[in-house]
Amino acid sequence: MSHFVANRKVKSVKAGDFVERCAFTTEKRILEKGWTQAAGTRPLPIDLIWEKDVPIKLRDGVILYGDVFRALESDNSPQPALLPWSPYGKTGSGHFLLNMFPSRVGIPLAATSGLEKFEGPDPAEWCKRGYAVVNVDARRAFNSQGDIQVFGTQEGRDGYDTIEWIAAQSWCNGSVALAGNSWLGAAQWFIAAENPPHLKAIAPWEGLGDFYRESICRGGIPDRAFWNELFSTFGGKNQREDVCAMVDEHPLWNWYWEDKKPKLGRINVPIYATASYSTGLHTEGSFRGYLLSSSSEKWLRIHTTQEWHDLYQSDNNDDLQRFFDHFMISANNGWENTPRIRLSLLGYNRPNVVNRPVTTYPPPEFQYQNFYLDTATNHLSTRPIESVCSTSYDAEARGCNFSRFEFKFDKYTELSGFSKVRLFMSTPDHNDMDVFVLLRKLDPKGNALEYFNIPFKDLPEGTKPEDIPKENIWRYVGPNGRLRASHRATLPEPGLSSDQRKLLSDAYVWHPHDKEEKLGKNEIVELQISLWPGGMIFDKDESMALEVSGFCGIRPEFEKLRDSLTNYNVGRHIIHSGGQYPSSFLVATSNHQKESSD
Repeated sequence: MSHFVANRKVKSVKAGDFVERCAFTTEKRILEKGWTQAAGTRPLPIDLIWEKDVPIKLRDGVILYGDVFRALESDNSPQPALLPWSPYGKTGSGHFLLNMFPSRVGIPLAATSGLEKFEGPDPAEWCKRGYAVVNVDARRAFNSQGDIQVFGTQEGRDGYDTIEWIAAQSWCNGSVALAGNSWLGAAQWFIAAENPPHLKAIAPWEGLGDFYRESICRGGIPDRAFWNELFSTFGGKNQREDVCAMVDEHPLWNWYWEDKKPKLGRINVPIYATASYSTGLHTEGSFRGYLLSSSSEKWLRIHTTQEWHDLYQSDNNDDLQRFFDHFMISANNGWENTPRIRLSLLGYNRPNVVNRPVTTYPPPEFQYQNFYLDTATNHLSTRPIESVCSTSYDAEARGCNFSRFEFKFDKYTELSGFSKVRLFMSTPDHNDMDVFVLLRKLDPKGNALEYFNIPFKDLPEGTKPEDIPKENIWRYVGPNGRLRASHRATLPEPGLSSDQRKLLSDAYVWHPHDKEEKLGKNEIVELQISLWPGGMIFDKDESMALEVSGFCGIRPEFEKLRDSLTNYNVGRHIIHSGGQYPSSFLVATSNHQKESSD
């Protein structure tokens, strides 16, 4: 099946079946203080009105259904509203729940009410803070009408219409904000770019942006497995856009993928964004969204834990309320004095740096420096390598089949920002190469370290490192990047000013992905590959290690996705260094040490 976006055909498939946890019926209920959704969940701290399965009509006549949670006093004293936007199912009705994950990723069962949309604000938390929460099933999802579409202009316009509907309700004071994590964060970039008149603020607490470049075809390498798994859980009564099939139909950049890149320059509302290094989905999008949006009032908090864990911490909700109160009810609470960027860095085997106030990203004390690959010694050098040499790896094998280049620090050093590799490579065995790069931290004995994303204090007593699942949700390896060699062309990113490009830094590489340039046998080509932003701390005698390989070296998001990325490589890849082949690693470092804290 197919449907049309901007008069162009898009492949679709039947949406999945679903089981409703709550019967579909439009009604108004009163949930009394102390009500619980299930044994052990958070009791409601106040009486709540639950307007269930409320119809919301969009500009094209499609009807969405939403659940409205609000305090009783909103009948007489209108309140601002929060809109978490996604197709995951409103009010805990979708496939995903925190209960599916071991130890609920460190979030106690009693911390949430079960009324929250997955990855969204909990009505039990926010209604007592003076906000209505409107959980909507987006176009196509569950009982809402229309066909399931993934990001893009349509989602932005649907969000616009829903915001304006909310603002017109008698219980709303006319101020609406977007909130939530992951899909709920990514959708905010698209909705805010449509500039709904009553949208007063957004809080994208991690969300990808450019769907092609940052996820489903990152580096020009198709990566469908996560999205196939996610889309298989989407329930609805009609069709679902088949994005994974569109990768096969349109493997190069075109109109279809352009529509799934948010127009960040159009965003002008206040922003409180978060970012983390550990996500395999949102890191680049979170930083780009903050850096490239046109908002004059915007804040970024870079945190050190997994995104869901961060979302439900009470201190973070207190912080978010100060932001919302300032812009939605004009509270004179001093929010404007909050540092525009709060930087955190990962210690791995030492305390982290947390919430260091800085003015730019990376901060000015971080200076970019080239480290040159020496393929003769497998080291990184601060000086160019004179002698031409090469090394190779088996590009079809996994495990320890990589080339590693190490640099040992002789003093305390911090790393921050985007980084990039410049590699001169060839292959005798194929006309293309998929190349993956990964930055690791090594302890003084040369052991490669991993960072644990959930604090052990929030896990069951006695939990040991070996008990932690070997998934990216739980374990972070390091900054990483990837590129298909036939997509190696680079250009200045269209639509950005020179000042915006400076914000992304010289380490940010933009590939147009609009053509293929296959390799000749043994042809040496230059590859420039950006690594996603990182934040790492190295003590004296610890090392950074750059690994180059033919496979993705980070952990899978879920165990069932392990080794799911198809390896298109054939034979061996050769890395050339020295002389006319100055392979190098560009990264921003600082020896400016401040007090660290967990």
